[in-house]
Amino acid sequence: MRILALGDIVGHVAIDYLAEKLWAFRAQNKIDFCVANGENATEIRGISAADAEAILGTGVDLITLGNHAFGMKDIYSYLDANEHCIIRPANYPTDAPGVGYTIFGVNNWRVLCINVSGRVYLDPLASPFDTVDRILDREAGRYDVALLDIHAEATSEKLAIGRYFDGRVQVMFGTHTHVPTADEQVLPLGSGYITDLGMCGPQNGILGTDADAVIHRFRTMMPTRFSVADGPVSAQGVIFDVDEGAGKVRKVTRVSF
Repeated sequence: MRILALGDIVGHVAIDYLAEKLWAFRAQNKIDFCVANGENATEIRGISAADAEAILGTGVDLITLGNHAFGMKDIYSYLDANEHCIIRPANYPTDAPGVGYTIFGVNNWRVLCINVSGRVYLDPLASPFDTVDRILDREAGRYDVALLDIHAEATSEKLAIGRYFDGRVQVMFGTHTHVPTADEQVLPLGSGYITDLGMCGPQNGILGTDADAVIHRFRTMMPTRFSVADGPVSAQGVIFDVDEGAGKVRKVTRVSF
């Protein structure tokens, strides 16, 4: 099984870019399943129901989210109605809209897909360690391969989660910081891991955002309206080659297109 994980989608320009490029990339690279983080899809802060639908039409099978999951009010009912194809961090309180994991059928294999948020420099949610432990216990016997989007700020927290679940969650990747890291690896017990996938969006700005606005914010510390940057767009992510029968990842490959 080949799983493509794409970094945070930033703005409508990135959705349009994926609509143009992703199906061909999937075909050329024999991708069986594609997951992408969509929490910045609607002009940086959140995702609308319409944009979620658009992303799912580009060739993305599952959307994960993060700390901006609830930035757009119309996503609340969409999350509840589409639990099979869009998930928010599982360590939010249980009465939050949507769900934090789903089981996706891929080539007769069952992929347990989980989304969690880190707590360092982010909201003080439930422990991502305990949350994933409970999900794995609850769904034991109902899945063949597990996947985890660790939406977190701190590299150390992502690495700690990756090491803790090595051998129990086969595919693990970080999102949120929008810069691809160079630590793609197969961990000692066979799990594939990378600290951050990068992003799908304009590369000339700052994390996909207009550079002048971000610089103004840092220099003045005044409230600033952010907008999506102009310029060339690219998509960044990782391909995980999974041996489903052995429950291990054979190879982790960074990609950009």
